[in-house]
Amino acid sequence: MSMAGPAADRVPAREGGAREEGDGRRRDPVATKAALLRAAVAEFAGKGLAGARIDEISQRAGVNKQLVYHYFGSKDEIYAAALETVYAEIRERERALHLGDLPPEAAMERLIGFSFDYLAEHPEFLALLNDENRQDARHVRGSQRLEQMHSPLVSLMQETIERGAKEGVFRADLDPVQLYISIAGLSYFFFSNNRTLSAIFGRALDKPKAVAERRRHIIAFAMGALRP
Repeated sequence: MSMAGPAADRVPAREGGAREEGDGRRRDPVATKAALLRAAVAEFAGKGLAGARIDEISQRAGVNKQLVYHYFGSKDEIYAAALETVYAEIRERERALHLGDLPPEAAMERLIGFSFDYLAEHPEFLALLNDENRQDARHVRGSQRLEQMHSPLVSLMQETIERGAKEGVFRADLDPVQLYISIAGLSYFFFSNNRTLSAIFGRALDKPKAVAERRRHIIAFAMGALRP
């Protein structure tokens, strides 16, 4: 994938085996790229694309700054790769739920609970998502890898809906994309607006008890919408 970026912030990315550092050490390229991506996720989540710096990413990863350009080419491209990394993780975790092995109601409850728990455990995902929306989703729209990630999830949800409809426990007219947006949105709004909601309603909504109550409510609310 190629993302446009300032010419001064870009050198051709190259592939190859272990790379020798200035001190004579040789680095494993797979481990180095993984370290850079972890560092990039943290840096972009904290400062956004505009505020993040390549120097800080390399320092977080403990590698030479030039390796960022060597493996990714530009700040825009490592930002896109960081987005792909966090989306790949959530999709991998969703596959590990094995929804197809569960009765349809249990499968949906597991998916709804997972969606909530993932956002609770990964504030960096929320931060990156918010920043990419400010970028008009140009990196997401430019990534074929991300497009391919979402198709299996939609298919799996469609299969679960169809199984539930046959058993008479789900409505048959549910759109899997609309359903996923609703499920994700219920959790996303709670976490992305937690501080303002806490202030408005005079409740400490970030406390474990409040988070657990919200989780139970979302599962019950969403499951109620699925039923005939």
